[in-house]
Amino acid sequence: MSPTPDQPRRALPLLNQPPPERADAARNRRKILDAAARLVAERGAEAVTMNAVAQASGIGVGTVYRRFGTVAQLLIALLNDREERLQEAFLSGPPPLGPDAPPAERLRAFLHALADHIEDQQAVSLAAEAADPGARYRSDPYATVHTHVAMLVGQARPEADAPVLAHLLLAPMAPSLLHHLRAERGYSARRIKDAIDQLLALDLKFD
Repeated sequence: MSPTPDQPRRALPLLNQPPPERADAARNRRKILDAAARLVAERGAEAVTMNAVAQASGIGVGTVYRRFGTVAQLLIALLNDREERLQEAFLSGPPPLGPDAPPAERLRAFLHALADHIEDQQAVSLAAEAADPGARYRSDPYATVHTHVAMLVGQARPEADAPVLAHLLLAPMAPSLLHHLRAERGYSARRIKDAIDQLLALDLKFD
């Protein structure tokens, strides 16, 4: 099965694979991320500021800014740090999420797992989205899941515009929308997953 012209040909971008760095730089990065995670756990994601993280990590605020640039990028880096388990599951875990299952079944399992993952990381995800709504789409985690979804769509429906459809299938996974459905509309996780299944099963006919 050959990919469509726009379908990704490259391998999935790996998370937690930063460029090689000096040992002291790696230690500082780890301290900053650990401090940000503690702030989220103890005081909520809104408490994450560059100054607060610098104070909690014992690293100069200038270094924090140089390393991450903005609060949004710091929060995305924290989310990226927590993506490894999900990535391992869909790259090499058991089916239907992992390989050796039909692409449609893998896509369904992946969207269910992604919804659970976003809810588990809700506080950080919402804060990152609020700080910079577009940052999510420029991040490594989004590039990874988009490439994976586009691959599965292309395998299941070779005639489809897989790259665009992948973006549209991921759009309902926006943290703010899932929070609205769960917290404000009161929809259960089961109801949302059933609706994901209905969305994947839609085959509307147009004249």
